[in-house]
Amino acid sequence: MLTRQDPQFLALIREKLYVAVLSDVLDELGYRDQALPPHIRPLDETLVMAGFARTGLYRDVYHVPPGENPYELEIALIDDLHPGEVAVLGCGMSGRIAPWGELLSTAARARGAAGCLTDGLVRDTRAIRKMGFPVFHGGIGPLDSKGRGKVADIDIPIECAGVRIETGDLILGDADGVIVLPQAIESEALSRALAKVEGENATRSELERGEKLRDVFARHGIL
Repeated sequence: MLTRQDPQFLALIREKLYVAVLSDVLDELGYRDQALPPHIRPLDETLVMAGFARTGLYRDVYHVPPGENPYELEIALIDDLHPGEVAVLGCGMSGRIAPWGELLSTAARARGAAGCLTDGLVRDTRAIRKMGFPVFHGGIGPLDSKGRGKVADIDIPIECAGVRIETGDLILGDADGVIVLPQAIESEALSRALAKVEGENATRSELERGEKLRDVFARHGIL
């Protein structure tokens, strides 16, 4: 198993693993609340997002003080993204904040970022889909965050759609949703997931040959 320092680590995860199998493995390890709720959806279901979280915590605001740059910490986070990192933006439940759009996608992609995850809204959706940048979001809307929300802090533990995420946690997103792997159990979870994928492949092959589901399940214990 590759380590996260290996340049092929994230590519292996994107190629070999998927959200459902990691969810199963986390269930087995007793981490049953690591999947984001079903309303968090990919902007493009054909894309897979795998990367390390960089967190930003938004708070609701209702005006912009004269002379203030309301995007200051947001800009700092995006400009500091490194290859393979995912901007993770917790916006709360107000539904007033659209923190992500085309220009942030362009800036993040230029730095090699792996995507964006937010429980807020996303806009400029056609342009983002065209550039092929993975974004998982809590809805689509045209609202600028200016005067509605601003980043209060970055690289701190946050909740995104009710799931605790810390900077450095491994994020995987695909058409089924998003899963968060805490760093403390990352190695064990990934090893188990890769083994489970091998078992699923064997199960699938036997079912395709026409073997009974009961017999195949008794053999592999995978369903």
